[in-house]
Amino acid sequence: MSRFRGGGGRGRGRPGGGRPRPPVRGRPSQNGVAVAGAAERAAVAAAPKQVQLPNSANVAELAQLLGVMPAQVMKSLLQHGVVTNINNQLDHDTAKMVADDLNVLVVEPEEGAAGTDGASSSIAAHRLVLEEEETDLVPRPPVVTIMGHVDHGKTSLLDAIREAKVAEGEAGGITQHIGAYQVEKDGRTITFIDTPGHAAFTAMRARGAQVTDIAVIVVAADDGVMPQTVESISHARAAGVPFIIALNKVDRPNANPDRVRQQLADNNVLVSGWGGDVEAVEVSALQRLGLDDLLEIILLVSDLEEPKANPNRPATGSVVEAKLDRSRGPVATVLVQNGTLRTGDFVVVDKVGGRVRAMTDFRGQRITEAGPATPVEIIGLEAVPAAGDRLTAVPDERAMRSLIEERTGTTIDVTGGRLSLEEILAQIQLGETKELNVILKADVQGSVEAIRGALEKLNDLVAGTQVRVLYDAVGPPTDTDVNLAVASKAIIVAFNVRVDAGVKTFAEQQGVEIRQYQIIYNLLDDVETALRGLIEPTFREVVYGHAEVRAVFRSGKGEAIVGCYVRDGLIRRGAGARVARGAEVVYNGRVSSLRRFKEDVREVSGGYECGLGLENWPDPREGDVIEVFGRERV
Repeated sequence: MSRFRGGGGRGRGRPGGGRPRPPVRGRPSQNGVAVAGAAERAAVAAAPKQVQLPNSANVAELAQLLGVMPAQVMKSLLQHGVVTNINNQLDHDTAKMVADDLNVLVVEPEEGAAGTDGASSSIAAHRLVLEEEETDLVPRPPVVTIMGHVDHGKTSLLDAIREAKVAEGEAGGITQHIGAYQVEKDGRTITFIDTPGHAAFTAMRARGAQVTDIAVIVVAADDGVMPQTVESISHARAAGVPFIIALNKVDRPNANPDRVRQQLADNNVLVSGWGGDVEAVEVSALQRLGLDDLLEIILLVSDLEEPKANPNRPATGSVVEAKLDRSRGPVATVLVQNGTLRTGDFVVVDKVGGRVRAMTDFRGQRITEAGPATPVEIIGLEAVPAAGDRLTAVPDERAMRSLIEERTGTTIDVTGGRLSLEEILAQIQLGETKELNVILKADVQGSVEAIRGALEKLNDLVAGTQVRVLYDAVGPPTDTDVNLAVASKAIIVAFNVRVDAGVKTFAEQQGVEIRQYQIIYNLLDDVETALRGLIEPTFREVVYGHAEVRAVFRSGKGEAIVGCYVRDGLIRRGAGARVARGAEVVYNGRVSSLRRFKEDVREVSGGYECGLGLENWPDPREGDVIEVFGRERV
């Protein structure tokens, strides 16, 4: 495993001199390597200097030797993740890196006046990876990502491991966001990252794999390898991390673990016992079977990987998730990967700065510091960062502002891709294709990106039409969003956010439709239906199946839950439903919830029993027959 160095408060780059070692296994360095600002380069480009560097010099001495201000040297070091002050000593290689950034030609003593090629030395500096001293590194908890196909029991397995209930709070039983948690096994800590299971969250799953040491890919023993299973394996391989197969639901009567092993072999994954070295553990989240075996395998693989970090340096990490909280402002869930993050630290996340005002752990308890491999929720950022952005702790506010200024001055403005209202209207008037304009507001940045990507993919499914996301952002819809929707003839899609009553009234007055969703595939289905509506399709009603009510339970939430026996066909969650009592139809609505035993499911086939909820069904009775139907495009 490669070791990285990003400062440490002692002002040194890589100790000892010599040629830097490249990272192995494709792991990204802890701190990106960036060139100094364009202003500094322009200042020295007119008259390149040639200097010989000593074996060691402090920041002030190096600045005088290069003919620049000490602040410019410190800014260059900060871009490379080296946190220092004006009196810290820098070794020869670190000083040469700064000189290359400032376009000063370094002449090695043995080369005399001939010097070296400035372009090649600059390229070398760009590729430099700052490393940690081996003596500074200590073992840290392994970071484990849970991945796999939707409904294969990823969150339920994590619930069983950490004995907490997460899935019950998720709409439709699907994990909508990434969460990070820690558990104890034999006195050792393991950090888990739970990734969403829906296909539209592929990008978020990929980010989960990039910050992990080990991936656990969950495969249902009664369902087998599915497309998202193969995707998860690809993500783990692309991230260069080992993975473990968890064969879940082995307690079910139709479970066939050997068939799953064969399917894995067909996808070039050979498990132990089948001629390969990938560990496969049979587990049951429902029955709490095999959990200790899984944790032991995780610790065994972790011992082989030997994850280490340096807790005695400023923190670096990755944003797992971020959102805008009405009362607390921007809130980010951060996985600290190296160093220690403390309350009061100044941090930079991509181009967003801030000071950590408060930190809470995964249990919601306030903490003052977080070491390597610790997930924390922080408040104090000036804006909502994007999931996957890198976090770097800096010594003070001046360093924070300097780094933000450098990054915003040398990179493309993130708002450059968004159109103004006039440009949007001009393109609409010139466009020749039928378009559905959408303004997207969601609760977290990860949801925004995932939904936007999924909506763009719908353009390939419906020829002759196009869905355009005119604007997307984190937070609830506002009056400004409504005004934009009026001018661009758009609909507003609100995902997992509450629409303020005043905004809703204003939208109704302006004739703007605000559609609210909690489950992503319902959102995608509706948008696809709207797209197809632009080309005037025809539909027919299709009856999926029938169920008989055999027991009635009151939930106390305006919805009655009934126990049913599926007579024929299948029952689908989200499908239309009508209730027949004798020859009379007494209800028309939608299947709002569907369960088999304690698990939320998407459908139940004929011959099985299930628990079923219908929206606003006031008077269910035993003996009622529920007919479940849908509309299919002809």
